[in-house]
Amino acid sequence: MTDQQQKPKKPSINQRKRARTMCVQALYKMAFTGASSSEVEAEFAVDQDMGKIDNEYFTQMFRAIANNCDELDAAFEKLLDRNISDMTPIELSILRQGTFELMHRPDVPYKVVINENVELAKSFGATDGHKYINSILDKLAQRIRLVEIRGK
Repeated sequence: MTDQQQKPKKPSINQRKRARTMCVQALYKMAFTGASSSEVEAEFAVDQDMGKIDNEYFTQMFRAIANNCDELDAAFEKLLDRNISDMTPIELSILRQGTFELMHRPDVPYKVVINENVELAKSFGATDGHKYINSILDKLAQRIRLVEIRGK
C-alpha cells in the first residue's frame, strides 16, 4: 500500500477527549448566548485548534445534539429531581452529550461515556455537580445499555 492509499489514522484518546470538551463548550455557548448552532460551530472551527481534536467526532456530535435537544432531554428528564429549566447550562450540556453518546454511539463503552462526562462536570460544573451527572448517566445507561452492562 502506498502512502496515499493508507487508511486514515484512528484518532487518539486525547483527541476524542478534546472533542468532547469542545462539544460541551460549544453547547454551553449556544445555550448561554442564544446563538445558532451554525454560528457557534463556525466560531469554534475558527477559534479552536481543530488539529488537536477528533474533528469528525466533534462535528457529528455537536450537530446531532444541537438538532435533537428535545429527544435527548426527554430521555433523561424523568430521571431528574428538578425541572429541566432549573439546570445550569453546563449541566444540561453535559447531560445532553452523555445521553447522545449512550443512545447513538454504541461503539463507545458506557463506562467511558459516563467517566468522560463526569470528568467534564468536575472541570466545568459546580462543586458536587459531577455526582449528579454520574447518577443520571448511570441510571440512563441502565435503561439504554442494559445488554452491554449485563454482558460484563
